[in-house]
Amino acid sequence: MDYRATAEWLRAKFPETPVAGIILGTGLSPLAEMIADSIALEYTQIPGFVKSTAPSHAGRLLFGYLGGKPVLCLQGRFHFYEGYSMEQVVFPVRVLAALGVKNLIVTNASGSLREDFAPGDIIVLTDHINFMGTNPLIGRNDDELGERFPSMNLPYSPAIHAKVKAIAAEQHIPLKWGVYISVTGPSLETKAECAMFAGLGADLVGMSTVPEVITARHAGLEVLGISIVTNYSNLFHSQAHSQEEIRQNAGIATAYLQTLITELVKVI
Repeated sequence: MDYRATAEWLRAKFPETPVAGIILGTGLSPLAEMIADSIALEYTQIPGFVKSTAPSHAGRLLFGYLGGKPVLCLQGRFHFYEGYSMEQVVFPVRVLAALGVKNLIVTNASGSLREDFAPGDIIVLTDHINFMGTNPLIGRNDDELGERFPSMNLPYSPAIHAKVKAIAAEQHIPLKWGVYISVTGPSLETKAECAMFAGLGADLVGMSTVPEVITARHAGLEVLGISIVTNYSNLFHSQAHSQEEIRQNAGIATAYLQTLITELVKVI
């Protein structure tokens, strides 16, 4: 399916161009409730979209208003570990670009590789490490979207970071800043792997986001990445993780995240 055809299909259903796209990660789907006057579409209704099978991913696209501004919210994402191709994983981001969206807010749940990054903490991503063994730009380049070799020297927007810092100070939102490493999953990481990732300079580990960010930057979108720490990696304990633990810890940050994203959209 051509992302441009999907964009035209969606354009006919929305009254105006969104100022931002928001991707909600594991445990963060409830944030979609802050979207006012929403028009909801199941992913399975949208040409070119596949079905999200990850736990707690609702699999819906919402158009609506946040802080009075039009936004598109992806309530759940597609993961490489679900068996989808990279093209399928990043297809929604290409659709956002074709719709004229200029800003992407991407969220995820992550495991902490640092003892001072505790479950429930909100981490603004400053950089990432692609450890997935592949890249969403492999194959024929679409020159309409972006150049063959896009720079990744600043994958996360300094201009948006400045706005986030100001909002956090004004609203008393506790933020930390760190580097995210993305792996394929779906098995969680071993202790040896976590030690290696920390040694490489990563603060957080997860199974998403990086392909979407690479695709967004290729298309010229400004990106904000936010990670919610949902568990300590097994560098710090020997207990097995559960999806219930991950969802509960994601919920701790919900109120702060709602305020941060709403205030950001007002000034983006």
